[in-house]
Amino acid sequence: MSQPTTAEPSATQRERRKAWSWIPSLYFAEGIPYVLVMSMSVIMYKKLGISNGDIALYTSWLYLPWVIKPIWSPFVDIIRTKRFWIVAMQLLIGAAMAGVALTLPGPGFFKWSLVFFWLMAFSSATHDIAADGFYMLAIDDSNQAWFVGIRSTFYRLSMITGQGLLVMLAGQLEVGLDDLPLAWSITMGITAAMYLAFMLWHRFILPRPGADRPATQDSATGVLGGFLGTFKAFFAKKGVWVTILFILFYRFSEAQLVKMAQPFMLDPVDAGGLGLTTSEVGFIYGTVGVLFLTLGGLLGGFVAARQGLKFWLWPMVVAINLPNAVYLPLSLWQPESLWILNGAVAIEQFGYGFGFTAFMLYMIYAAEGEHKTAHFALLTGFMALGMMIPGMFSGWIQEMLGYQNFFIWILVATVPGFAVAALVDIDPAFGKSTE
Repeated sequence: MSQPTTAEPSATQRERRKAWSWIPSLYFAEGIPYVLVMSMSVIMYKKLGISNGDIALYTSWLYLPWVIKPIWSPFVDIIRTKRFWIVAMQLLIGAAMAGVALTLPGPGFFKWSLVFFWLMAFSSATHDIAADGFYMLAIDDSNQAWFVGIRSTFYRLSMITGQGLLVMLAGQLEVGLDDLPLAWSITMGITAAMYLAFMLWHRFILPRPGADRPATQDSATGVLGGFLGTFKAFFAKKGVWVTILFILFYRFSEAQLVKMAQPFMLDPVDAGGLGLTTSEVGFIYGTVGVLFLTLGGLLGGFVAARQGLKFWLWPMVVAINLPNAVYLPLSLWQPESLWILNGAVAIEQFGYGFGFTAFMLYMIYAAEGEHKTAHFALLTGFMALGMMIPGMFSGWIQEMLGYQNFFIWILVATVPGFAVAALVDIDPAFGKSTE
């Protein structure tokens, strides 16, 4: 009698098993510095006594590396391998985190910590380019599709870690040590150690695909020439200026709110805020907020796939704008109940996640054509610019108006989002599932 044989796993299955060792950790590591730069820095500077105007202005400038990321992305193709860039940028990011940790207890901490946050932001944007490119080179098309959800899940977990767990840790250290700079310095030091551990792990565990190699001199010339060609083709597209206006102004209100929402929660009651602790804010935004943001995005993707982007555009415009109104009654009544505060943030973040679906789908729609990958990258630069510029002056507006009037302004600032949505023309079939 013949013995049953066990079938050998296919090359795709073997590749998938190996990919589990690096894809989750790579995309978790990709999200951490972005969250620290854009969100955790706001809370940290607020607790260390920096004014709302300075917080909004200087942390909004940290968007700049993501604004100009498409411009230097060709050089990542030309110089060394994607694997090299990933490891090198993780080393720089970890060093920048350590730099922030070392400067916080000293004089001039705001200026010097911003220098290291700049290094972190630039390195993080470059890491994004290399990681996404490496992902496409290191595994086949089937596994790329299979791991899309895994990538997204671990990126979301990094948001929970950065906005939630690390902020809550800093809050506990604030209470235990009774020394705010030292508490945040220790938190950043722990983050630096964690990130350098990721760097060492990826230094040894990342595969070395044969396709991951720097461009030759001839192909480098072609890469740069192709970039200039796609840049020119982008601005030759029909309706490109309407597209740019949509990308810049769709989140005009949210871009300002996001810089002031957490300072509002942290400011004392007599200053118009809610007087929450650092740990409470970390829990509200880092766990409840991220959960409902994710749920809103999942629902948005589901309904858009059923009836298309055009059908859901206006409900999503409403969803991303009107829930911002929850902050006005919070500023009027200044409730102490954490249930009310968590519920308000849950509503706002769910609406943002649902409405952001239209934004992402429209960028995909606008990028369609011969150079869709490069054009989508350019659109992400405009996306970052649309968050950077409104965020820069949001702190100044809040200081001039006070929290109550600022949140009234936030509602007025939703008007450009509705206006640009009225300008776009979308194919009714776009986004619908073919199944």
